[in-house]
Amino acid sequence: MIRTELVARHVPAIGCVSLDTKHIIAWVKENNPKAYVANRFDKTKQPLGDPDCRLGCKRRHNRATPAPASNSPAAVSVGEYYWGYASGIVVAKVPTWGEFVVAELTQPFDQGDVTYFFPLMTQVEQRLGGKPRYGTFDAAFDAWYVYAYFYQENQPDFGFAAVPFSEKGGYRAGGRQFDPNGLPLCKAGLAMPLQFTFTDRTTCIVEHERGKYVCPLKSPGSVRRICPAHHPNWKRGGCIAMMPTSIGARLRYTLDRDSELYKSLYRQRTAVERINAQAVALGIERPHLRNGRAIANQNTLIYVLINLRFIQRLREGRTEDT
Repeated sequence: MIRTELVARHVPAIGCVSLDTKHIIAWVKENNPKAYVANRFDKTKQPLGDPDCRLGCKRRHNRATPAPASNSPAAVSVGEYYWGYASGIVVAKVPTWGEFVVAELTQPFDQGDVTYFFPLMTQVEQRLGGKPRYGTFDAAFDAWYVYAYFYQENQPDFGFAAVPFSEKGGYRAGGRQFDPNGLPLCKAGLAMPLQFTFTDRTTCIVEHERGKYVCPLKSPGSVRRICPAHHPNWKRGGCIAMMPTSIGARLRYTLDRDSELYKSLYRQRTAVERINAQAVALGIERPHLRNGRAIANQNTLIYVLINLRFIQRLREGRTEDT
């Protein structure tokens, strides 16, 4: 219905979508800090009040505390834990008119954010009639397959995923470079040959091909006897890199996050935050329901109501500023 309304008003096709998740706190005594519950956050002890909710962490951060028998600080992981669910939504913003929900999915709270990506994007393709050109996500979606999804081979103006870089494996954004053939460069700036590939079924939610790239100076035929970058692993076979062979792995490192296009796209992520704020006002965060199906149905009704408000604005000619 929204798509028809937009076409009737000659609104350009949706080019960018935003995805995020919203935690939902289950209606169980384990989430009540005033109630005494032994082993409140033991994930093996399912709350009697809701058979479908699961234990998850809303946010986690490290806090420095003195280590036992020592004055030196130690990093301790501190988080906010709840029994409940999470709702993932994909939102599209229409300039001057506002934003609406394109797709939604409710899952137990123990499911990671990245598990929402493919089911939601499948819904998006069905409802928009194809893949959106751009997507913007928070750092939880900094995964190679997110970047690969928006890549279109043989199209120099392909879209991309605007995602902040999360430092994993000691590398920063732009910290790994590649040669024109897609081979990673070592610290000495030399292309690392691919030694072998294998199918990885364990390190992420997507089964994929992964490759081992090795030191170019240790490969057969090399005449150098010392690493120009004095790599600490030189005597133990030189540097290696284990990474997916997908173009998405390279895009993750080489994406220009300082460009104006990236910044303008990432600012559109506030659209999903505004939708979540409307959903909270409609009661999505603390439902008085006792099972997963009822909560998922209520979430759907909340998003339908938000979209109906958007359609009403369109038909009445009210922009988002009025």
